[in-house]
Amino acid sequence: MDNFKTDRRNFLKTTGQLLIGFNLFPLTFCGIKEEGYAISPYEGIPERPHLGRNLIDSWIRLDTDGHVTILTGKQELGQGIRTALMQIAAEELDVNMDICHIINGDTGQTANEGYTAGSNSVEGSGKAIREAAAEAREFLVGKAASEWDVEAKDLRIENGVIYGPQDRKTSYWELLDGNFYEAKVTGNAKFKDPKEHQIVGKAIPREDIKNMVQGAAHFVHDLRLANMVHARVLHPPSYSSKIIKTDIASVNAMPGVLKTIQDGNFLAVIAKREYQAVKAWQKLKELTEWEIESIKILPEQLFDDMKKSSKATELVEDSPGIIQKIRQSPIKLKSTYYKPYHMHGSTGPSCALAQWNSSELTVWSPTQGVYPLQITLADLFGMDTKNIRCIGMPGSGCYGHNGADDVSAEAALIAKAYPEVPIRLQWMRDDEHMWEPYGSAMQIELEAGMDQGGLVLAWDTQIWSDTHSTRPRGDAGHYISARHLEKPFEFKKGNFSGGAYRNATPLYNISSKRLRLSNYDGPLRTSALRGLGAYGNIFALESFMDELAILAEVDPIEFRKNNLDDPRAIAVLEKLIKETDYHNRIQKSNTGYGVAFAKYKNSAAYFAVLAEVEVDKENKSFHLQKLTGVIDAGQCINPDGLINQTEGGMIQSASWTLLEEVKYDKNGVLSKDWNSYPILRTKKTPEVAVHIINRPEEKPLGAGEAAQGPVAAAIANAVFDGTRSRIRDLPLKEEKVEWS
Repeated sequence: MDNFKTDRRNFLKTTGQLLIGFNLFPLTFCGIKEEGYAISPYEGIPERPHLGRNLIDSWIRLDTDGHVTILTGKQELGQGIRTALMQIAAEELDVNMDICHIINGDTGQTANEGYTAGSNSVEGSGKAIREAAAEAREFLVGKAASEWDVEAKDLRIENGVIYGPQDRKTSYWELLDGNFYEAKVTGNAKFKDPKEHQIVGKAIPREDIKNMVQGAAHFVHDLRLANMVHARVLHPPSYSSKIIKTDIASVNAMPGVLKTIQDGNFLAVIAKREYQAVKAWQKLKELTEWEIESIKILPEQLFDDMKKSSKATELVEDSPGIIQKIRQSPIKLKSTYYKPYHMHGSTGPSCALAQWNSSELTVWSPTQGVYPLQITLADLFGMDTKNIRCIGMPGSGCYGHNGADDVSAEAALIAKAYPEVPIRLQWMRDDEHMWEPYGSAMQIELEAGMDQGGLVLAWDTQIWSDTHSTRPRGDAGHYISARHLEKPFEFKKGNFSGGAYRNATPLYNISSKRLRLSNYDGPLRTSALRGLGAYGNIFALESFMDELAILAEVDPIEFRKNNLDDPRAIAVLEKLIKETDYHNRIQKSNTGYGVAFAKYKNSAAYFAVLAEVEVDKENKSFHLQKLTGVIDAGQCINPDGLINQTEGGMIQSASWTLLEEVKYDKNGVLSKDWNSYPILRTKKTPEVAVHIINRPEEKPLGAGEAAQGPVAAAIANAVFDGTRSRIRDLPLKEEKVEWS
């Protein structure tokens, strides 16, 4: 890819731009301006590769047009990090937001920041960008001070213009010369005092939301490249199916069909137009017969099989004598909770584009990690990563490891068989539902002892779970279709443990705690879904805390406060009390109230929530009316963004908790569409309110996955409060209530 190859010194001389990479697409692929689909990136800075994480210009760029470009290896997945990261950079640089642009995830331009996961974009990439911006500002101010022979402290900055004594002024851009590329991020540059912040902490509108509301081109699905053709993949009807026979010749004879590909059990069609590709896919589906291998562990056997077939128990945390301490406690309790398989349920089916030119591959992908995608494609094709460029694009409803990486690999496989033109591959709805990796089913057994005053003395946790991460990290066997090729790649599951016990250890002040994990190789494909094991673990933990509070005859919020010694944890509960007028609320006979709390990963954002459920005992039904949340994510970069993320997480969790579970039988997955896998619809969506505790003096904390687990438990606790029937297996269906 010749446009990447440039000498740094030459680049600076020829462009006249000093860099302290925004082009979404290789320049050779741009140019099509189809109405409603053209995506026009900012073209003020020619693209070039980053040359080291420790260089300022791998994170911040300035150009002669008076613009600033921020670079991040993290992907925009709807969480608003484009805006938040620009705010961080603009604040430290003392420039206005309207001259800022950002590049997300591009192996040709940005640093390798792994996957966008675990709610760590602002914590991780935000810290790197803040350091680079502060270093850049310090360097440029120092340069001006040196040229004017004045003290740096005597200079002030307004929108990138530096003002000094005797009416002197210059700008960042005027100060640029050919030496800045050597400047490094030392980590020693001083950050601005939060009291001086003018941009961080403000609700800056998000451009991506405006694009989506207005229906503008935004997603990878909207991307149109010159001479692009369309493809569809025919996935097998179940995981281990094999082709008995098919009829490629008949499909090739259809109008617009350019090629039908068969490689082992991998089938795909390419056509000039998308509708023609869909028609060919339908025909290929009709003409292909499969040998189906039955799934051996059926839903009704799943949780028993977890206990019977799991690997040896792993002791994650231990307190000697814990069982004896529980048995000797005045009050004891033991309960088991169950979580089914959940899907990401992306609103738009996975989509990616790929093009082979000679021996070089470019992929436009909604992946959560362009560099992991790059190295795994290198394994798939047996080639050097330097010949593969992966460009991150917004996708639809990611929330973890959905079909984005699979569709990217399949687009590349198809493009390999039909080179020199861009291939656009989009999955069908049943592809998305049946073939994405699901969030694992889980079984959590809890046992605890407490004293007569309601203080928890000992806590024992046992978890059974499949893996929560089979993301591609260099092994092509993690691509589902790589396992279907004539020369298949072996899939090595691995990556057990960590994700399964996320948030399983209580944050509460309990002196004796034990945590055991049994890894389970289950019947369905699983990987990372928003929050990983935290959703199931917090559902269990906070439901159990509610059960303990009832035994202790202590108000659920006060019970939690009594067992906490973290002042920030107590603060979110106290603010929840205040914002809901909790202790003075009007008690209604037909309303149940439930509370829950967690600190995500026990290291990120604090979140507390109150759920209100309306109960109709006569009709044996209940309805989630309202969710009120309080979040402390440290320094709040963008209040609207934090509220957006938290509200979205609360509603998604409500959907998981009340409705969602993957259905399957011996022949495969039955949840193939929105009827067989229902999600929360607008009419059933509860009122949602989010209150922020902003702590400008603290570091920002990951917040994107803070709400899911507490909301599940709060709803379960509210259902119990309203019906006096405890449901411990998700989803919380009305038929599971023991109506009195």
